[in-house]
Amino acid sequence: MRTVEFKMERQGLVNVGDQVKIIEREGTSSYSYIIDPAVAMSGCFAARDRIKSEYGIVKDIRENARGFYVVVDFDEDMPK
Repeated sequence: MRTVEFKMERQGLVNVGDQVKIIEREGTSSYSYIIDPAVAMSGCFAARDRIKSEYGIVKDIRENARGFYVVVDFDEDMPK
């Protein structure tokens, strides 16, 4: 199991327990991920740290002064 945090601009777009699909975006030297359809975005990952699963389960949604963060668990045994 792998846990990844995504930045979400508005609350209420996903709920704890939801299954979400991610889209991988390749940059020049890193990868980032978007919860489809444009719900939240991850930080950057090196090629060796890419997320191996296409779907995850929302574990938690947190709010702080910078906004909302979606915490997603991925089963790395389920390949893309």
